[in-house]
Amino acid sequence: MSQQTIKMFGAPWCPDCRRAKQFFGDQGVLYDWINVYDNPDSMKYVDQVNCSKQIIPTIVFEDGSVLVEPTNAELAEKLGIRPKATR
Repeated sequence: MSQQTIKMFGAPWCPDCRRAKQFFGDQGVLYDWINVYDNPDSMKYVDQVNCSKQIIPTIVFEDGSVLVEPTNAELAEKLGIRPKATR
């Protein structure tokens, strides 16, 4: 059985990126982290997806859909999960 591939484009300094990474970690969701400052092509992709705006996190799902700066509730809805409490 193959795992879903999610790609998160972001930067270490971005608080929304850290929150989304924390959410995925808490929920056990696997994803690929792409630091847009390590790869200029990834920032070009973010610009293209967001109509020439450098908005992060930009999260691309296996079905090709994209969420930009999503809330935890939006991530949960997209993934079809009910978030697990961490505390």
